[in-house]
Amino acid sequence: MYIDFDSIDNVLIVNVDEGINKPYRCTAGFFLRQGSNSQKLSTDEIRDFFNKEGKILFDEAINKEFSFKNGFDKAKFDTFLQKAKISRVIPDEDILRNLGVLTETGKFKNAGVLFFCDNVEKFFRQAIITCVLYKGTDKYKIIDRKDFIEDALSNYHNTMGFLFRNLRLEYKIETAGPREEILEVPGDALREAVVNSMAHREYNEKGANIQIDIFDDRVEISNPGGLVSAIKKEDFGKKSISRNPLLFSLFKSADLVEKVGSGIGRMRNAMKQAGLPAPKFEFTNFFTVTFKRPSTPQVTPQVVFTELEKKVLNEIKNNVRISRDQLSEKLGIKPDTVKEYIKKLRDKGVLRRVGKTSGGYWEILK
Repeated sequence: MYIDFDSIDNVLIVNVDEGINKPYRCTAGFFLRQGSNSQKLSTDEIRDFFNKEGKILFDEAINKEFSFKNGFDKAKFDTFLQKAKISRVIPDEDILRNLGVLTETGKFKNAGVLFFCDNVEKFFRQAIITCVLYKGTDKYKIIDRKDFIEDALSNYHNTMGFLFRNLRLEYKIETAGPREEILEVPGDALREAVVNSMAHREYNEKGANIQIDIFDDRVEISNPGGLVSAIKKEDFGKKSISRNPLLFSLFKSADLVEKVGSGIGRMRNAMKQAGLPAPKFEFTNFFTVTFKRPSTPQVTPQVVFTELEKKVLNEIKNNVRISRDQLSEKLGIKPDTVKEYIKKLRDKGVLRRVGKTSGGYWEILK
């Protein structure tokens, strides 16, 4: 803190620069200056202030409810290890400690809950992701809505699946090579925005969750928290400070973050290369990024599905981790028939398998 004294016409002027180690406490407690008044902070206000200043990190906090016996999903952990290319040469507990999500006493931190839980809604209702498709340019008529309630990686992939299913595709064919599928809003920009919303949101805000809204003319992705207080608006896109550094490191390990601080620039570059307007960023109590959709619909070849193919896709849509045996049981058909129709859907370019059989999942591409 720097204090400067000055004197003009026998009037003493004291200039006190804003400190960098807020909040400051006097013998009577913590106070907030509002105009000419000083308001003493309540316990809740002190906690909120510490959160906003980054003195209390949600992702580093110990979770007393989550444990290996309550909520930990080994399949989700297996999937993460595959993504992060981590081999099991040491016990799982040691791997989790090295990742920073498990304490020496065996307690999980919140970041570990978000990544390795079986159902995030059981622990953090605010951590779900809501995706909505609207007809028109306002929120009057809902066509489709999904709430994703699994672990962070599953929620990310399911959210991207929702975006890819509900945005238009065009096909680019050059010479005799394979056709290239191009999403009307660049996939790279959408991926950056979704990861950004999950890694940098304010998880201490329990009354709101991440919202993905698709309108006829735009896509809006918003998350609670606004800008981190240490970043000024003029520094936005130039400097990067994570609200959840441990959570961010897990996304980076899973190869969903290319380079620290490059996300905003990558969104802008992707939209520019696609010949679309730059993304619009808004910061209030929420951080919102808006991508404009092309005004002229792209010509998209229609893929025709049989009734059984539709049923298979519907079951996978409801459960991306469903097995072939489970599909066989649900649809009342032989496993060989399921295998045949899975191949047909793959050949049509609408379905692919991500990860190995034991810990993998299905992804519907369009």
